[in-house]
Amino acid sequence: MRKFTQSLLVSCLLLSGLAQARTVTDISNRTVTVPDNPQRIVVGESRMLYTLALVQDGNPAQHVIGWPGDMAQLDAQSWAMYVKAFPEIATIPLLGQNNYTQLNAEKVIALKPDLVILPVYAKKQTDRDQMEITLTNAGIPVIYVDLRVDQLHNTIPSVKLLGDVLNHPQKAARFIAFYQQHMDRVRERIAAYQGKRQTVMLQLHLGRREGCCTTVSHGNLADLLAFAGGDNIAKGAFGSVYGDLNAEKVIMANPDVYITTGMAGPEGKRVSNLMLGPQVTQQEAEQSFRQIMDKQPVLSTLKAMREGRAYSVWHNFYLSPYHMVAVEVFAKTLYPQLFKDVDPQETMKELYTQFLPVPFSGTYWSQLPPAK
Repeated sequence: MRKFTQSLLVSCLLLSGLAQARTVTDISNRTVTVPDNPQRIVVGESRMLYTLALVQDGNPAQHVIGWPGDMAQLDAQSWAMYVKAFPEIATIPLLGQNNYTQLNAEKVIALKPDLVILPVYAKKQTDRDQMEITLTNAGIPVIYVDLRVDQLHNTIPSVKLLGDVLNHPQKAARFIAFYQQHMDRVRERIAAYQGKRQTVMLQLHLGRREGCCTTVSHGNLADLLAFAGGDNIAKGAFGSVYGDLNAEKVIMANPDVYITTGMAGPEGKRVSNLMLGPQVTQQEAEQSFRQIMDKQPVLSTLKAMREGRAYSVWHNFYLSPYHMVAVEVFAKTLYPQLFKDVDPQETMKELYTQFLPVPFSGTYWSQLPPAK
């Protein structure tokens, strides 16, 4: 009788374990069995916190037990806000510096996670498959989300996947509706627009390098720029997603609009870095933009500078659903009359107010006045 009872108990526990698992399809079209209520999660980059906060209430890292240190290094302002709101975030073990390619599978396994969430990168890393195989063989489920490579197609499925896996489908659905509303507004107006397409140059990290000019040809920010109706002068210029345009090509193209990215904060950063993001005032953003642009003799000759059509936008928009704000910035800078009722700063405030657990602050885009 005792053996029968023990056997029945084991069977019930096994059945219970199965009942507490679910099967999902991740963004790489992999079918993965994940725990119904994951409690120990490793994520492949800490800036995934941007998206985790959209689908969970309270501390968005409440179940995270390990991640790289990219947010503290590359968005110190947001990191400081989240640590202030949830001090326990600062105690989460760091697994590498900037991204999951620095993760060591053995160290991940030692943390005993019940789920690992990894980002998709534009260039497939050679060690991605080995990490996935090692963790899977250890019985640890791995899922991929894409918030940076093909944002126009994969953002909504990725947010939905996270909402389902983390047991917050309602909040995920609420954000998806918000996101879709803002993206549809731009899509519909651009589709109906019959005028001349505005040529545009998008330079990454103004002032970080001495030469001209690092930009994006396709994918990621280039896709968002095209979505907003921009005719990208770097389109087809090189085969990779990112590359350089020499000064002569930029001068010959002489784009209607110039846009650059930056993400430096007001504390502890070189003056050569363009200030934008949380805790940055409008004055700081504009002054840093002006100071850096004054040292760019090639760019200063462009008609976009002379006509006051030079803009900066927060670089970290590129790897989260917050990119819908960048889309609005692009659309408004390219077609100011068509989008005169659109206020990207107000959209960012709404995003914080409706979905995020930290207060809104900062400046996420700025404009240079016409050159004199």
